[in-house]
Amino acid sequence: MFAATRVLRQAAAHAERVPSIKFLGRRTIPASVDHTPKPHPASPTHSLPANWGSSPTFSAYRQHAQQHGPLRKTIRPEVDGIGGSPGAALGSVNPPQGLYFDRNDLPARFRRQPLTEAEIEAIESGCGFA
Repeated sequence: MFAATRVLRQAAAHAERVPSIKFLGRRTIPASVDHTPKPHPASPTHSLPANWGSSPTFSAYRQHAQQHGPLRKTIRPEVDGIGGSPGAALGSVNPPQGLYFDRNDLPARFRRQPLTEAEIEAIESGCGFA
């Protein structure tokens, strides 16, 4: 019994190990990469935002983009201080045309579907199926 184990260990020690990962080789950086902005293929308008072309870089675009109000840094502690300027002076918090801040503002086909009674019962019972 132990002889067979010893023979297997010796065979394993002398066998050449073949890794199961196949490496592709050295990576190269392409000489030219097209970084021009393009709309996403699934975009409903198939175009970039209207104010995208006015900004030469993404960081410049982001300074004027809005998420939950303006993203630009308008508070200057050395001049205004915190609360030194009124909120109305910081810019509009309404989304531009075609952008939505809340899922409930989207068209009905993109809204969250309400759970059915069968789904609620399946969740509460812990069965995991309807």
